[in-house]
Amino acid sequence: MSHAIRFHKTGGPEVLSWDPAPDGDPGPGEVRVRHRAVGLNFIDTYHRSGLYPVAALPSGLGLEAAGVIEAVGAGVQGFAAGDRVAYGTGPLGAYRETRVMATDTLVTLPDTIDDTTAAAMMLQGLTAQYLIRRLFPVQPGMTVLVHAAAGGVGLIACQWLRHIGATVIGTVGSSEKAELARAHGCDHPILYRDEDFVARVREITGGRGVPVVYDGVGQDVFEGSLDCLARRGTMVTFGNASGPVPPVSPLTLSDKGSLVLTRPKLMDWVATRDELVAAAEDLFSVVSSGAVRVAVHQTYALRDAAQAHRDLEGRKTTGSTVLLPA
Repeated sequence: MSHAIRFHKTGGPEVLSWDPAPDGDPGPGEVRVRHRAVGLNFIDTYHRSGLYPVAALPSGLGLEAAGVIEAVGAGVQGFAAGDRVAYGTGPLGAYRETRVMATDTLVTLPDTIDDTTAAAMMLQGLTAQYLIRRLFPVQPGMTVLVHAAAGGVGLIACQWLRHIGATVIGTVGSSEKAELARAHGCDHPILYRDEDFVARVREITGGRGVPVVYDGVGQDVFEGSLDCLARRGTMVTFGNASGPVPPVSPLTLSDKGSLVLTRPKLMDWVATRDELVAAAEDLFSVVSSGAVRVAVHQTYALRDAAQAHRDLEGRKTTGSTVLLPA
């Protein structure tokens, strides 16, 4: 009997339970995947806590994983038993040992990328891809600000931005994280708890500010981030690690230099099969080439997901974290 992590009510990490979960047989258009590695992301804590409501309880958890196809249902094209696959956009329920699912969110893994790396990079890597390559296409010579530069998305984004030829300013919470971010392409790490990051950004940019801020932190840095932007700059707030961003008046954006504010989500940027495949191929290319190294700094047994959530929310993790099925 396989197992899955579920939650029967919203709340803290203690609501996560290790429940029996039958393997199931794939129906038409479906495959059964045996997970070899499952990704952990901050959005998982939002689903668990109720910040992002789920459709019904009890519910599974998790949006990304990598594994091998065990069985194929009728009518499936492009996938076969034995194929290595990964996904990073759900549907919700990746925290399980085996899973029956439709193939529309699956992509085939190249031999150059192992299962642990794939599980660690799909959601975070696809997020970095749309943020810096499509939502605001960063050009060589630009200077940009990345909050949580030592986090999973941050470390991927810093490396990719360096590969593009941008200068990266990044905020971090400790000197250890500053060194980690620097080693992964962050030119100017800022300890935001000890320094005025707005003043430092203005100093680094000669008073001009940056054309774009990528913010997965939220409440703690939002207002300061607006003051880091150059005229007509773009504020990209894509996460709430420190809490939701408070309401902001459109007049504030006008007063601070005709700023653009966006609150995007990955699923809208890989909404079609063609968009998903193109984004994944772009990600696989920079990882396979070595331009971007995926930093898996923590692994936990899948059944210990609650502890992984405690460590993630307690800011005890760096880079990516992967949950390993038995």
